[in-house]
Amino acid sequence: MFWNVNLGGTWAPLAERPFRLLWLGRVASATGDALVPVALAFAVLSVRHSATALGGVLAAFTIARVVFTLAGGVIADRFPRRAVMIGCDGARAAVEAFTAVMLLTHAMTLPMFFATAAIFGAASAFFAPASDGLVPKTVSPANLQTANALLATSRNGLSIFGPAVSGILIVAVGTGWVFAIDSVSFLVSIFFLAQLKVPAHVRAQRAHFVHELRDGWHEVVSRDWVRAPIAGFAISNVCFASFLVLGPTIFREHPHGARDWGIVSTCGAIGAIVGSLLSARYRPSRPLTVCFLATTVVALPIAALAGPLPTLAIAAAWLAGSGSITFANTYWETTLQQRIPESVFARVRSYDILVSFVFMPVGMIAFGPIAHVFGNEQTLLVAAGVACATSVVVAFVPGVHAVAAPRSEPLEPGAPVANQVPV
Repeated sequence: MFWNVNLGGTWAPLAERPFRLLWLGRVASATGDALVPVALAFAVLSVRHSATALGGVLAAFTIARVVFTLAGGVIADRFPRRAVMIGCDGARAAVEAFTAVMLLTHAMTLPMFFATAAIFGAASAFFAPASDGLVPKTVSPANLQTANALLATSRNGLSIFGPAVSGILIVAVGTGWVFAIDSVSFLVSIFFLAQLKVPAHVRAQRAHFVHELRDGWHEVVSRDWVRAPIAGFAISNVCFASFLVLGPTIFREHPHGARDWGIVSTCGAIGAIVGSLLSARYRPSRPLTVCFLATTVVALPIAALAGPLPTLAIAAAWLAGSGSITFANTYWETTLQQRIPESVFARVRSYDILVSFVFMPVGMIAFGPIAHVFGNEQTLLVAAGVACATSVVVAFVPGVHAVAAPRSEPLEPGAPVANQVPV
């Protein structure tokens, strides 16, 4: 039977205290982060009224996160992941507190924004691999998939209301106080993480930094069920950038373009919540095959934009496409956590994250000029077709299709994996 329904509750992982503490910490910091994007835009523009300045600040964050992602994987494999997360939260709390003080005293400058964005991006790069690697230590194996889905649901839920609340706060008290709230949210996260007790960290064998990076890369390329999906994600991310770049451009030509694009974006956020909730309830026997068959749906919003179809049709397509992304991510993250030895997990995850950050900007830069030459419709239809075909191909790569449902007990480092194709 292809699907087996999990009758356990979506909130079941919260009954386990270690995961509950981790979840509370993640929700606390995510609450503050959901407020910041709008506040950051208005804060930068208040200092330098220039789209180029805002783009430069966002680029500083992204570049720092890309540059330090692999280093974050090495550090998270070397040291206890809870300690790494606490250190990153402390650094981000300090950055946001500094920004808040500078804004409230009208002393903030554009170079300061560049510096704080870069530091924040670097800290985030160290936080992500450590956080993902800690999840399996806080929850029983039977609840791991549901735990990943619950984390995604919480994050996506906050993304719906965060911008609206941020706008209200900016009008009421100013941008500085939004950064102050974000700083406090990281301190709350530290409070919960400090109480978290998990089994001893399985450290990677200490070696030269470059050797550890090379070992992490070997763990990726030696498993076809890892390397094929990562390559698939790279191609799909490039293709999906066409929707993000050309969507606002196309809607700008409509009488109510900004409003309609906002409707589309909101439907995407709702779809993300629905997708993560569905992934908590279903346990497919071939999780990675289901993962990539689901991501074929990402082609729908890209193709819908090509016409373009009516706004509500595009919104519905993006709702389905966004839902398919979070639905698939739960199975991908859970499979990695179950099958990659703990001592190298963070490095493998860092390579996975790096692909998302590196190749998405490539598409964002390229699709404007491509559409100028070939037209929006042809560009979007080709991107949709490539994204769909890539997902189908990866879904049936022998090593990917051979991966069975997660084991019922945690994987010991170096232990053989059942149903894994030899590589």
